[in-house]
Amino acid sequence: MSIYAYQTEPLTDFSKTEWIQKYQEGLHVVSSYMGKTYDLIIDGKRIKTEKQLKSLNPADFNEVVGTVSQGSISHADMAIQVALKTFETWRFVDAKVRADVLFKSAGILRKRKFEFAALMTKEAGKPWAEADADVAEAIDFLEYYGRQMLNLERIDDVVLSRRNIERNEYTYIPLGVGAIISPWNFPLAILVGMTTAAIVSGNTVIVKPASTTMVIAYKFIEVLEEAGLPNGVVAFMPGSGAEIGDYIVNHPKIRFISFTGSKEVGISIYEKAAKVHPGQIWLKRVIAEMGGKDAIIVDSDANLDLAADSIVKSAFGFSGQKCSACSRAIIHQDVYDVVLKKMIEITKTLKVGNPELKETFVGPVNDKRAFDKIISYFNVAKQEGRIVTGGVSDGSKGYFIEPTIVADVKPDSRLMQEEIFGPILAVCKVKDFKEAIEVANNTEYGLTGAVISNNRGHLELARKEFHVGNLYFNRKCTGAIVGYQPFGGFNMSGTDSKAGGPDYLVLHMQGKTVSEAF
Repeated sequence: MSIYAYQTEPLTDFSKTEWIQKYQEGLHVVSSYMGKTYDLIIDGKRIKTEKQLKSLNPADFNEVVGTVSQGSISHADMAIQVALKTFETWRFVDAKVRADVLFKSAGILRKRKFEFAALMTKEAGKPWAEADADVAEAIDFLEYYGRQMLNLERIDDVVLSRRNIERNEYTYIPLGVGAIISPWNFPLAILVGMTTAAIVSGNTVIVKPASTTMVIAYKFIEVLEEAGLPNGVVAFMPGSGAEIGDYIVNHPKIRFISFTGSKEVGISIYEKAAKVHPGQIWLKRVIAEMGGKDAIIVDSDANLDLAADSIVKSAFGFSGQKCSACSRAIIHQDVYDVVLKKMIEITKTLKVGNPELKETFVGPVNDKRAFDKIISYFNVAKQEGRIVTGGVSDGSKGYFIEPTIVADVKPDSRLMQEEIFGPILAVCKVKDFKEAIEVANNTEYGLTGAVISNNRGHLELARKEFHVGNLYFNRKCTGAIVGYQPFGGFNMSGTDSKAGGPDYLVLHMQGKTVSEAF
C-alpha cells in the first residue's frame, strides 16, 4: 500500500447559508470579468490573433462569457516546436517537483472553488451541485495523480536482480509531446485530469479545449502558471478542429493524443494517429474516451424507490450531457408500471431553468447544435414509443429542454441505440433478467451501467456478463470518484484508459529496463 495518503475533496452542502453565500459571491466574481478577451498561450507568452471566437452563456446566449483568440496552423507549429524544446528539460525534472505543481494547483483551486464552479455555471450551464462536483473532481485528479507519480518513482522491486551477476532496474520515462483535446461537458475536471496526468509524467502538451468552454480552460492554465509550472510545458491552443486539430494529430513530432469527446471524432483521431508521416519515428499512442449508451437494469426483486430515483438522477443530471448518463432504463415486466410511474413523479419535480439559481436541477444544453440534435429525437420518440413526460423545449433565450421519458421502446430502436447526449430517457420492458442483460449489452458502447436488485444471483450474473467498464450495483450509474472507481469503457466507448485509476499515468510513459553486470 502506498505511503502517500489520498483523500477525496468533499462536496459542498448547499443547505447551509454560508455556502449559498459563497456560491453567490463566486457568481459575482465571474460576472466582473464577463466579456473579456483571452489570447493564445505559447511559451508563457500571450498571443492575440485576428480570428476570434465568442464563448456564450448557454442559458442566455446574448451574454458573452469571453472572446478567445483562435490558433492557426502556424501557431500550432510554433507551440509544438516550443514543446519539443521544453521537453528536453522538463522530462528530467524530479518527479517530486512535477508533483508539487499539481499539489499547489489543487490548493489554488480550493481557494477559488466557488469562482471556478460559478464560471462553469455561466459558460457550461452547470447547476450548482454539478459545477461543485466538477471542481471537486478536478482537485481529486491533481491530488491523486501527484501522489501516483511519487509512487511510480518507488518501483525498485518491480524486476529482480541476480546476486553476484547483475543489477536490473525498471523505470518509466515520459513519451514526449502530446495533444490534449478536452470536452465541454466536464470542462474543468476532465481537462485537468488529462492535462496534468501528462505533465506530471514528464511530458509537454498542446491543450486544445472545446470551443464552448474555452474561458474555463484558460483560467486553469493561469492556475498552473501560478503554481510554478515552467513556460512551454503547456500551450493553450483553442481553434478549429478541422484545421489545427487535424494538424496537431497528424504532426510527426506528436507522440500521443489524449482525447475525450464524440465517437465520430474519436474514430477519426484514431485513424489519423495510425498513419506514420515522414520524419515520424514512433507509433503514436491514443488515449480515448468516446461516449456511451448507458443502461440501468431493474429486476423484479428491487427497491423500487431506489430504482426510480437512481434512473432519474442518472438520466437528467446536467441535462443528460454525461457520457455516463443513463439513457436506457431496462425494467422487468412485473415492476415496469410501478417504476415508470415513480420515475414520472420524480421527473416532474425537477426544476428546469437558469443554473445560476440554487433550486435549478436541469439547466440548458450546450449550444444550438446540441439543442437542435436533441429535440429532433422528439419525433423519433413519437414513432418508437410514447412520451410520458417532457417532450418540450424552449430556445428563445437559452437552450432549455424538459427532461423527457419515452416509454415502451423496443431494444433495437434508435432511442435505445443512438447516443443522444441530452435529457431523453428510453424505457424498455423485459420478461426476465437474462433478457435484461442481453438488451443492456445490445449496443456498440460499453461505458457504464447499473443494476438495481436484491437478488444476489442476478448481481453476480451481471458482474460476469454486463459488458461495461464501470458497473454499479444499487446506485446510479454516474458519479465515478477518482481513485475509487477508475473510469473508462469498452467497445466504442474508447480505449478503457481508466482515468483516476492506478494505471492511467503509465499510459503517458514507456518502460525502460537497465541491466548492469557485476
